[in-house]
Amino acid sequence: MPPQNYEPGPERPLWGTLKRFLPYLWPRDAAGLRVRIVIALSLVVMSKVVQVYGAPFALQGAIDRMAGGSRDALWLVIALVAGYALARFATTLFDNLRNAVFERVGQEATRRLASDVFRHLHRLSLRFHLERRTGAVTKVIERGTKSIDTMLYFLLFNIAPTILELGMVLGIFWTRFSGWLVIGTVAMVVVYIAFTRWVTDWRAKLRTQMNDLDTGAVAHAVDSLLNFETVKYFNAEVREAKRYEDAVTAYAKAATVSENSLAWLNIGQALITGVMLAAGMALIVHGWSTGQFTAGDVVLVSTLLTQLFRPLDLLGMVYRTIRQGVIDMGSMFDLIDTDAEVKDAPGAPPLQVASGHVQFENVRFGYDPSREILKGIDLDIPAGSTVAVVGPSGAGKSTLARILYRFYDLTGGRVTIDGQDISRVTQDSLRAAIGIVPQDTVLFNDTIGYNIAYGREGATPEEVANAARGAAIAGFIQALPDGFDTRVGERGLKLSGGEKQRVAIARTLVKNPPILILDEATSALDSRTEADIQATLEAIERGRTTIVIAHRLSTVVHADRIVVLDSGRVAEQGTHAELLRRGGLYAEMWARQAQEREDGDEAADPEGAQA
Repeated sequence: MPPQNYEPGPERPLWGTLKRFLPYLWPRDAAGLRVRIVIALSLVVMSKVVQVYGAPFALQGAIDRMAGGSRDALWLVIALVAGYALARFATTLFDNLRNAVFERVGQEATRRLASDVFRHLHRLSLRFHLERRTGAVTKVIERGTKSIDTMLYFLLFNIAPTILELGMVLGIFWTRFSGWLVIGTVAMVVVYIAFTRWVTDWRAKLRTQMNDLDTGAVAHAVDSLLNFETVKYFNAEVREAKRYEDAVTAYAKAATVSENSLAWLNIGQALITGVMLAAGMALIVHGWSTGQFTAGDVVLVSTLLTQLFRPLDLLGMVYRTIRQGVIDMGSMFDLIDTDAEVKDAPGAPPLQVASGHVQFENVRFGYDPSREILKGIDLDIPAGSTVAVVGPSGAGKSTLARILYRFYDLTGGRVTIDGQDISRVTQDSLRAAIGIVPQDTVLFNDTIGYNIAYGREGATPEEVANAARGAAIAGFIQALPDGFDTRVGERGLKLSGGEKQRVAIARTLVKNPPILILDEATSALDSRTEADIQATLEAIERGRTTIVIAHRLSTVVHADRIVVLDSGRVAEQGTHAELLRRGGLYAEMWARQAQEREDGDEAADPEGAQA
């Protein structure tokens, strides 16, 4: 049966794809793996030598001596029969030893390639991950790594041994029998391969059509059941049943044709091999009738051809698997070939943070060249100060954080830290100097302790505990039955919004960066939780250069300076009191939010509002 998940894809060159993979199969820095490959290939050759020259010739010798009618050679016949059985066992032994020796090679090659792809994915820019579906990317990796083991097995232990066996068989036929037998065998193999490929491609199209019809039938059934009430409203039960029956009938017809095509493939293969076996044995029988060949030669030719047919019977599956494997591996190599948008400059030095003075100098940037987000931003954030950035949605507030982390390169201007252009230093050192408490805190599906310690590799339990106390979450953790070993669930969903936020704060405290970004850190919280966390945030801001990106203005009144962005430009800046006196955009936003809070309070206490 063909693989159920076979999906034809774009044609890719077999050799070009395999050439990309060879360095993983034959690693320069792993002599032990190379030795294993040599041993495995040696076992392949030994298996085929025994299979071709051992078992058939032992059986031929036994038959010839039995046909002679002399019982004096009884023990020799018994020895030849035993040799035949031993040769069959040796073939199985060598094949399994080959698999055992090579398994580590295949797994190591898979591990190296998968690791390289994973590391490269993390080196790619944020834009790549925002434009790709994560599930699709992981599926490419999964399919690519799975195809490696299968392709290696079929190429090294099916196709290559079959070619070797064919060469040995043709050599025996040429030296011991007739050139016609060689020509017939070659012609049979060529016709067999051509027929198998033609039918396999035909079956692949049938299977694709069948899968599409199956998907359509299931989709219609689910859609109809989900809209159960609508079906009832319009008395459409019979209509829906007929539509579903038509879809299932079309699938059944396609499935019947697809499954019947397998029978035609098997029949055609059996006909080709049967004709060759009959012709070959007839040729030897004719030679036996003239005294040219012996009865054992008939058995020898029959055994050799039958052994040759066995791997050929798998040719259809091998062809499909290798074709799909090339596509899957090619897709994974496409990921590796994807160029990173943001790269370190050649010879870039690490960032040296002395005080943490951050400057945005005439910064221009747009996610799309046709739509500029930041339009010449000038922003000076002195070392150790807290600067808040506020403004309406779409003004470019969160973009400043992404720019400072260098998730994107600028289209104009520059950003410096202590006078060093961040585009001229290494990304690792830049991001090591910055900590962030994001708007949407996402935690790993692991323990609370792991998520806090994630802030810095090698963080000790004492540092994790101190960070938890600094984030005012230590008491909550200690009250849990498993303490720091409590698992937080997928994306931290077992924790409340406030608890997740405090874990994010603790994680940043473990990192202990000189520059801190609070990106809408309390926007998703209720007012009471926000007030509790706000005090914690103000405490960790002290002594650090802090950029607070906020929508709720009540959370930034303590800032040393407030910068108001509007349409990608700095509209105004100053302290909270100065901006209110100025009566500009900030004062307007403050008044609107104050009115919203007042309306919310009245809605929460309607009796008080009426009084």
